[in-house]
Amino acid sequence: MRILITGAGGQLGRALVAAFDGRDVVAADRAALDVGDRDAVVGAITSLRPDVIVHAAAWTDVDGCESNPDRAYRDNAMSVRHVSDGARRVGAHVVTLSTDYVFDGETDRPYVEWDTPNPLSVYGRSKRAGELEVDPSCAVVRTTWVFSAAVGLVQAIVRLGRGEGQLRFVQDNYACPTYVGDLALAVRDLALARLPGIFHVTNQGATTPFDLARETLRLAGEDPDRAVAVTSAELARPARRPARSDLDNAALRLSGLPLLPDHREPLERLVKELVTS
Repeated sequence: MRILITGAGGQLGRALVAAFDGRDVVAADRAALDVGDRDAVVGAITSLRPDVIVHAAAWTDVDGCESNPDRAYRDNAMSVRHVSDGARRVGAHVVTLSTDYVFDGETDRPYVEWDTPNPLSVYGRSKRAGELEVDPSCAVVRTTWVFSAAVGLVQAIVRLGRGEGQLRFVQDNYACPTYVGDLALAVRDLALARLPGIFHVTNQGATTPFDLARETLRLAGEDPDRAVAVTSAELARPARRPARSDLDNAALRLSGLPLLPDHREPLERLVKELVTS
């Protein structure tokens, strides 16, 4: 089985390459494959003839998408159309990555896979458009707040925690932090099984950036009281975020597939790694 991974230079892409270790993997970073270029994408797929394509390439700068919607739709929606076009020509199964930002956050419970999306931002709308480009026989994996040793909120908190002064974190956003290594293994298993449909894949345990910051600072041996709670309105970011976007991993659970562990388990391991590195 040959696996093509797009966006292989990103944090999730690198974790996916590691998760598929020992298999015939073609790792295509942005320099190797511009996923917004239809001819390049279809040409690469028909030449490589992969059995599975994990489409992890995307433009994830949520605020940047607000000022450049054409790039957002090119990289997040049209790229899925191109990948799907190439996949149909060679019979490849596609797994594409999406986000909790396809929802508006106006709920009193975690979102299940069958809830109706209503994105608030250009980023969310472009990712939802990408979901609509996926063939029904293929898969969409939605996830939330991905963190790793290289980038993400946890890495930033540990880095900032080494300094001084107060650190401001939003208290009115609520979702599930997801460790990139756990996510990559779950995506690998879904891809190899060629399962179709939408899957929510996150670590368990929803929280806020403020509470996550306090816990991360504590684990890093820093004073958690340096974290100060603020509202999304106070930060005045260009893109609106859903207030509550924790995802119920219902499709995994109802399929009898294992759920990812509570986010505090990988969080503790990662913070120890970052502190001693």
